[in-house]
Amino acid sequence: MSEEKIGNRNLVVIGAIIVQLCLGSIYAWSIFQGALYETIVDGGLYGWDKLWSNLPFAAGLASFALFMILAGRWQDRAGPRKVATIGGILLGIGVILSGLVDILGFGADMVQGTLYLIITYGIIGGAGIGFAYVCPIAALVKWFPDKKGLMTGVAVAGFGGGALIFNYVEQYLIAFFEGVIGMPLILLGIIYLIFVVIGSQLLVNPPTGWLPVGYTPPTTTADGAGTGMMPGEMVKTGSFWVLWLMFVFAATAGLMTLGNVVSAAKGIDPIVDTLALGALIAGIMSIFNAAGRIVWGSISDKIGRISTFILMFIVLAIAMFAFAFVPTGTSWILVTVIASVVGFCFGGNFALFPSATADYFGSVNVGKNYGVVFTAYGIAGIVGALVAGTFGEMFGYSMAFLVTGILAIIAIFLTLILKAKRK
Repeated sequence: MSEEKIGNRNLVVIGAIIVQLCLGSIYAWSIFQGALYETIVDGGLYGWDKLWSNLPFAAGLASFALFMILAGRWQDRAGPRKVATIGGILLGIGVILSGLVDILGFGADMVQGTLYLIITYGIIGGAGIGFAYVCPIAALVKWFPDKKGLMTGVAVAGFGGGALIFNYVEQYLIAFFEGVIGMPLILLGIIYLIFVVIGSQLLVNPPTGWLPVGYTPPTTTADGAGTGMMPGEMVKTGSFWVLWLMFVFAATAGLMTLGNVVSAAKGIDPIVDTLALGALIAGIMSIFNAAGRIVWGSISDKIGRISTFILMFIVLAIAMFAFAFVPTGTSWILVTVIASVVGFCFGGNFALFPSATADYFGSVNVGKNYGVVFTAYGIAGIVGALVAGTFGEMFGYSMAFLVTGILAIIAIFLTLILKAKRK
């Protein structure tokens, strides 16, 4: 299917969802973290501490964000299919190699094992996600300029849904292999390699200048003005830096919760101290994560990005403070409800920020531009891991949630500044 011909844009949606389902498995790291963190006294095989067991996840997010910049530039030239295919190959290889952690004997040593997983699962696997992730988003923004928020949300809902599916897959595999993480990682790497490459073949761009029948871009948007900023021009604007900081603060809150929700829930309600219940909590949060991408994206098409940002950040702040002040002994059900609200708002970031990037700086170079905006997510991954690891070890998770709630409030004020700048 040539990218110079008008194809079936619904096939692009299907390809985007297949790719994103596999990429979203990075959020299921909490299951592997649980296996690494579980003490030998409690039946675990590794006994790593909180911070070290979270570092491969943080490295994966940072690598994801960094390589997405390169992918955005490349896919705008070469098209989404080729770049996403390379991403699938890198992701598969990185995760397969990470599965050798036990075979090579690194799993018995926390420092060596962590460094090995940072390189394989984190850097190589994260690079694969970075290459593949931007391609479906950039293609869909071009195919659906009339529904940017909704269709971006549909595509990246697969990313959130992938965490739900692979939570249970990883839980089953770790239990089947009696607490060892190596073979589960190898099997998952093979799955990612196959399905991301298959889904990538459906990703194509519309012809240059193509618009849906009957659609006229609003003159108030970058597209309507006929402009398409390059990244070098974009980063010189105040709007970019405000948008970037909003992303950092909002994503930090969600990432810290996603990566540590099972451990935090166990500390609040001891009954959660079973792998099956932990996976259930993470799975429910993932459902709301996926739903938030569609719902917030659709809302933003109706009431505008700015109003949606403000509403979403207010809900996020309330949920983070609720998490911070939940007393020990509270039912795991209430904990799950609060975590689900956080996940719902966190998912909205991935529909709103690419749509806002296209609105403010044009759809022509949205792959390049969103790659730069997305570096905020890499920073958030590092900050979230440090907040969770440092405050979680020293003061407990309540202080970590309090800090991220404050960050959500700062994001609200930044949105008001962005609104003033856009006027």
